[in-house]
Amino acid sequence: MAASMGVPRARLLLATQVHGVHAHVARKGEPMASTRPTADIIVSDDPSVAIAVRVADCSPVLLHDPVTNTVGAAHAGWRGTAAGAAGAAVRAMQEAFGTRPSDLVAAIGPCLGRCCGEVGPDVVDAFRKGGAGDEGIAAWFRAGTGDRSFLDLERANRDQLVAAEVSRDRIYASGLCTKTHHDRLHSYRAAGAGAGRLLAAIRAS
Repeated sequence: MAASMGVPRARLLLATQVHGVHAHVARKGEPMASTRPTADIIVSDDPSVAIAVRVADCSPVLLHDPVTNTVGAAHAGWRGTAAGAAGAAVRAMQEAFGTRPSDLVAAIGPCLGRCCGEVGPDVVDAFRKGGAGDEGIAAWFRAGTGDRSFLDLERANRDQLVAAEVSRDRIYASGLCTKTHHDRLHSYRAAGAGAGRLLAAIRAS
């Protein structure tokens, strides 16, 4: 991955992900973190560093601001999405680099799809506690059997980006479910604890 991004392995910055919304800023001219920062969002203006998040059913969200030439990467599983990780990544770029959300281009990578994203009532409750209203709950969850629901993780992240003022026509999504395509993509739901990880990376040019 480092080679494909055009950086040495030591310049591929990963974080210790904890399913939250804390952002780490990798600034040009400052030393790169010697150990992995604890964060689920990384933003950067340093073209010598590629930033990346690891996923295996969670949603990777990549952001690029072509005006300020800055980038962001967010790890947004259901916990992070319930807490608004995609919007937090946009705000981190605004605060660190003066990004205007309307200038951003966003990509949402493969994640657990609404076809396979069965969750319990605790997940719906977490979204409500994170600020989701009835409209969001209705859009992001469909009823399953009993008290189970199916979460549309991709749509939730897309809608949160739009709520953060990213233009809808500048948001691109893979549309691929990791569990459905577990022969090609890593999925914790399909493989359990032995699942590998997908890496979503981006860097300023």
